[in-house]
Amino acid sequence: MKKKALVLLVIWSVIFSACSSSKTKEAIPAIVKSDFNNFIWELEYISEIRVSFERLYPEKKPFIRFNAAESQFSGNTSCNEYTGKYTKKENSIEFSNAIKTMIFCEGSGEETYLKMLGKVNKMTFDREDKLLLLIDDVPMMCFKKINKPQS
Repeated sequence: MKKKALVLLVIWSVIFSACSSSKTKEAIPAIVKSDFNNFIWELEYISEIRVSFERLYPEKKPFIRFNAAESQFSGNTSCNEYTGKYTKKENSIEFSNAIKTMIFCEGSGEETYLKMLGKVNKMTFDREDKLLLLIDDVPMMCFKKINKPQS
């Protein structure tokens, strides 16, 4: 039993450190880049989940993209398309008015993703140019850039 707990603790630590660890303190005062818009950002990590990331999103990872001209965000929850408005000032961000399509989704991945998106209040980038969405100074979601800007 102790070995199993130790193994789970090590696995959790490795996953969490992939998007935060020492980057957290360095990332908070980092420059919030203006070129985050119009890219597709794929979710790599989400905090406070009770099941593995791979189990939450077995076939398709959620993604988000931002449109600064319209202060709009959109993406896919791994099942449904979604869109809404965001407000950004320096490194603060707030997501609101999110609506989604209504395809039936198995599991709790979509609900977990949307609930966390509604809680975050800051954004920044780490040294690897990954987008971090935070609650105060704690990274809760980590996204990697997966394509070039859309025209």
